[in-house]
Amino acid sequence: MAKIRIKQTRSRIGAPKDQKLTLDALGLTKMNRVVEHEDNPSIRGLINKVHHLVTVID
Repeated sequence: MAKIRIKQTRSRIGAPKDQKLTLDALGLTKMNRVVEHEDNPSIRGLINKVHHLVTVID
């Protein structure tokens, strides 16, 4: 399966608790961190929830 790289580009300060938990589930704890996950619908759903805080790197 394809891999997808995700980078946190904006701060989680001021974000609602559910969005902070979503970032935790993705493994993003600090700004400018990059994590790699399998590209599947569940990960895409998490990214969609916090799309304004992260950037997808191809």
